[in-house]
Amino acid sequence: MSKRRKALVAATAGLASVSLGLSFTSVAGAAPEAAKADPNGLKLVRTKTSLLGKHFWYQQTFKGLPVVGGYYAKHVAKDGAVQVADGRDAVPANLDVSTTVAPASATQTANAAVTAQAERADRARNAGPEKRFAKQPAATSGAAQLAVIGGPNARVVWNVTSRSTEGVTRSLVDAKSGSVVESKVISDNIDGRGSVFDPNPVVSEQNEKLTDQNDKNQDALFLAQKNVILRNLDGSGKLNGSFVNIKEAKGGLAQSKTNTFVYQRANDKFEQVMSYYHINQTQEYIQQLGFKDVNNESQDISVDTYSGDNSFYDPSTDMITYGEGGVDDAEDAEVIWHEYGHAIQDDVVPGFGESEQAGAIGEGFGDYWAVTMSVPVSKGFNLPCVMDWDATSYTTDEPHCLRRTDTGKTTDDIDGEVHDDGEIWSNALWDIHQALGRAKANKVILEATFFYDPDTSFAAAAQDTVQAARLLYGKAAAAQVTKAFQDRKILK
Repeated sequence: MSKRRKALVAATAGLASVSLGLSFTSVAGAAPEAAKADPNGLKLVRTKTSLLGKHFWYQQTFKGLPVVGGYYAKHVAKDGAVQVADGRDAVPANLDVSTTVAPASATQTANAAVTAQAERADRARNAGPEKRFAKQPAATSGAAQLAVIGGPNARVVWNVTSRSTEGVTRSLVDAKSGSVVESKVISDNIDGRGSVFDPNPVVSEQNEKLTDQNDKNQDALFLAQKNVILRNLDGSGKLNGSFVNIKEAKGGLAQSKTNTFVYQRANDKFEQVMSYYHINQTQEYIQQLGFKDVNNESQDISVDTYSGDNSFYDPSTDMITYGEGGVDDAEDAEVIWHEYGHAIQDDVVPGFGESEQAGAIGEGFGDYWAVTMSVPVSKGFNLPCVMDWDATSYTTDEPHCLRRTDTGKTTDDIDGEVHDDGEIWSNALWDIHQALGRAKANKVILEATFFYDPDTSFAAAAQDTVQAARLLYGKAAAAQVTKAFQDRKILK
């Protein structure tokens, strides 16, 4: 049965009692705010404010340990109406949470499993008679943490996050038997990417013939560079500010006593400037839309520290990593914006992406966000094409695109791969953009995100988006949003 259980009740009525056979002393009948101090109940982990109200997110716990995937949310509208999302799992009251397996042993087991998984994935991607496979680097990880899995197979586990060529993987290792219960990639990845400016050289120069040439300085790329103002720096002489923190980078962090950061693209510090500028621009735009609580923080960024042609957002550390394979990913602003899109959704909805369709929504939103951020600077050139410059290193067709937001895909095309299925969602969002205009569409889309469940479905998220349109702009806007989702067969 789906975890999605929502109900609207009056603010003064409290929350409807839910019987799940849980061991909580504080359950749905108690005010969740009071439950945050209860080690056996709900722990308040985040409070967010949107245009239509406040949103309280709780982590389900058992004997002080987090329950994997167990959540509870209360959305309080400005008129006092309360909407509840209860995603808790039943945990037997007598579950023994003692451990037999040491954390170091669990970490070793998890890393071995993740390394093997990455090697299998690499072979699958490169299958063919002439392919030779290089040995994949071993996975590395941070500290293991104890947690509980609820449901019919409730148990205590070590939660281990590992970094490999696949990105960041969460492994759950049985704390008594030492077996790996689950290994799941939790980072949001894109494959390979690239270069430039505002947003990238292919778009600004409207030239599909440009190539990376192994990060070489080129006259054509120099002409594509644009002088910009770097706002909201903290004055430290580094690329740190209100909304961006370049935390680590290949070759060391860029520094300037005069806050002057001017480099050509062959210099690795160029990608640091790209990351700072384009993420800062994004957060300023979000705040111009009226949102003051959408990833309003100094986002940690790691630049060119991953040798593969891949970039990812790691929710376990709240860090975006940009790779340097092919075209350096942070040279293409659309790669930067895509990954920041994942950080946005993880900030608004803790643990977002638990289901396949939620993961596809994350990928689709990231692609859409890259395209909508390109609108003011692209002059209409190949707008629905995502990551034009980055894609020059791994595509031959023109225009060069990693993916598109106008494929015409519907739910008939679902294949279970989040990037592929994400094109269904991004197409719907792009149609909403075309129907409502950029500002209205993005207000609706961001507002709806506050009401998503971590394991939401296409249909449920679409309904949240229609409701946001109705409340913000009325029935006519809601009808246009509904049609966008109907065209993709997400809604009937």
